[in-house]
Amino acid sequence: MNHNKIDLSKYKNALSKKNQLARFFWTIIWFLLARPLPRSVGRSWKLFLLRCFGAKVHKSAHVYSSVRIYAPWHLEMHAYSCLAPEVDCYNVDKVSIGANTTVSQKTYLCTASHDITKSHNPLVTAPIIIADQSWIGADVFIGMGVNVGQGAVIGARAAVFKDVEPWTIVGGNPAKFIKKRIINE
Repeated sequence: MNHNKIDLSKYKNALSKKNQLARFFWTIIWFLLARPLPRSVGRSWKLFLLRCFGAKVHKSAHVYSSVRIYAPWHLEMHAYSCLAPEVDCYNVDKVSIGANTTVSQKTYLCTASHDITKSHNPLVTAPIIIADQSWIGADVFIGMGVNVGQGAVIGARAAVFKDVEPWTIVGGNPAKFIKKRIINE
């Protein structure tokens, strides 16, 4: 068995100083100019702030004041998409939220990790794509590189590490298929 030593003294932050400075200013701006606003107030203002920092957000998108967004320049939100209260969008890489899609409260979207096969654990990233008409339940974890198919539902508290097929319902840790999603009118 190979027992090489981990040596984090050789770790180098892959993100540039410019990126770090932009995130610093973004965090201050959001904290001072968006977080104090009540849930139902200032939607256009919050979208404006996001756009100022490079986010591609549709005018009908909704982002609650308590949402934490790591890098707005990696965020894309389509028509009638929603990031609900206390969502943590750790978008070191791209996060795309499809039209008519809700990411419910306290969900954690995680686009980054570390390569544990290397002694200095370098940063690795991959985008999260959530397709149209999906619903992400409360307190869900979605890992890097995951694609959530159109119309999919992820049950509350699920942990998603693999792609979710369109029009399916998944849940659990790790998330597993529960049943097909059928819309009855």
